[in-house]
Amino acid sequence: MKNDRQKTILSIIAEETVETQEQLLSLLLERGIVATQATISRDIKQLHLVKAPAGQGKYRYAVSDHGSKIHVADKLQTIFRESIVNVDYAQNLVVIHTMSGLANGAAAALDGMEIDQLIGTLAGDDTVLIIMRDNESAAELATSIRTMLH
Repeated sequence: MKNDRQKTILSIIAEETVETQEQLLSLLLERGIVATQATISRDIKQLHLVKAPAGQGKYRYAVSDHGSKIHVADKLQTIFRESIVNVDYAQNLVVIHTMSGLANGAAAALDGMEIDQLIGTLAGDDTVLIIMRDNESAAELATSIRTMLH
């Protein structure tokens, strides 16, 4: 029964945009599967489901990196849109100001991307320092980040 329920959950999230556990419970019920919220919560953990951007500020359940890959650039863009306050650069350094407590997430997202000229990041509470190989790549990265914000 658990395997059937979990297969059905995967099928549902592949076919439809599911934003909440309540919505998932309802869709399971439509397919004849009765479950509790606690059961669905455990299934979500076991299936490695995460909330991924669905566009227009909405999120949907999707299989995490443990299953099918969610594009890192999409994650980065979401983190930036929701947390970055300002971005600027000087020579080969890019400085990102985030809302309080969100700099580590932004830095981790950057570290996870394959940015050739990125040497490293350093994050505080609300500031990320990005060290680029040269001035030109710092300017390009700052411009790219500004573009993601709009």
